Amino acid sequence: MADNFDDPQALHRALAPSLLDIEALAREAYGRLPETFRTLCEGLVIRVEDFPTGEVLDTMGAESEFDLLGLFQGVGLPFMTEGQVTGQMPNMVWLYRRPILDYWAEHEEPLGAIVTHVLVHEIGHHFGLSDEDMESIEASID
Repeated sequence: MADNFDDPQALHRALAPSLLDIEALAREAYGRLPETFRTLCEGLVIRVEDFPTGEVLDTMGAESEFDLLGLFQGVGLPFMTEGQVTGQMPNMVWLYRRPILDYWAEHEEPLGAIVTHVLVHEIGHHFGLSDEDMESIEASID
């Protein structure tokens, strides 16, 4: 992933961050989360795709495939029961590369900060946290 945009020649060679680049940023952000937070995420799957599926867009009532930067799918910890049905799909956090890059292009924020924000927000849904709680966790890792 090219970082040096001060050099016009670097721009000629620059490529948009790939799925693997976004995944690497997400792994790095996840690694900076408080250990207690990560421990409670055991079994949570984090995936990066270019866009949400049409089914997800319909379910979320999105007007455009660029409307969702990320998504939590599953049963949040506060809603799990002790005898949770086996065979259930794992809880998943999806990060959507193209909408994230679109947001990055329109705002003056580092890409890593945007990926961190989306990741913390979606993991926060796993815990059933409020937006204020998520902001506090995000602030603790900056």
